[in-house]
Amino acid sequence: MAISKSSPAPSATRAWQRMLSGRRLDLLNPSPLDVEIEDIAHGLARVARWNGQTHGAHIFSVAQHTLLVEAVLRARTPRIDHRIRLAAMLHDAPEYVIGDMISPFKAVIGGSYKQIEKRLLAAIHIRFGLPAQLSADVEAQIKLADMGAAYLEATRLAGFSQAESRRLFGRDPGLPHAIESGYMTPWPASKAEKQFLARFKTLIV
Repeated sequence: MAISKSSPAPSATRAWQRMLSGRRLDLLNPSPLDVEIEDIAHGLARVARWNGQTHGAHIFSVAQHTLLVEAVLRARTPRIDHRIRLAAMLHDAPEYVIGDMISPFKAVIGGSYKQIEKRLLAAIHIRFGLPAQLSADVEAQIKLADMGAAYLEATRLAGFSQAESRRLFGRDPGLPHAIESGYMTPWPASKAEKQFLARFKTLIV
């Protein structure tokens, strides 16, 4: 009778990700010192919004989405503080590590995902001189811009009707056509990464 060999005991579960910068970011206890904007830009430019279910030759990346959110926020409140605009740009930054899960799946998973996301975002905020936790008022402003961007993406790229989008995301944010058209064609990853970094440099002052 063959004797089965038991597998060796696994080592401690790895909870960090190695970045191209060489940083090792701990997902459970992230340090601001291990956060680099180049890693964020590179990762977000390669993460697809809407699980990739969008029109176009390229994915609509989270990097492009965050730039759209900042544009919506800026159009609504032209004189808004640059730190709030930076926070808007970074609102989905944890997704460079944990990816972009669509909202229905986040609801199924529950609290664990949100806890990890919150810790990562706090570390990112601290790294770039923002409060670990934004005020409720600022969070509400960013969320409104985020929903406006989602409305545009849903109706222009993801096949949603206007009625369905209004029900799920609120109303059209009313971006000027010249601004909206610049964001509604999905960019190659290299362009999304470059544009993200360029915009970041104008806001980190």
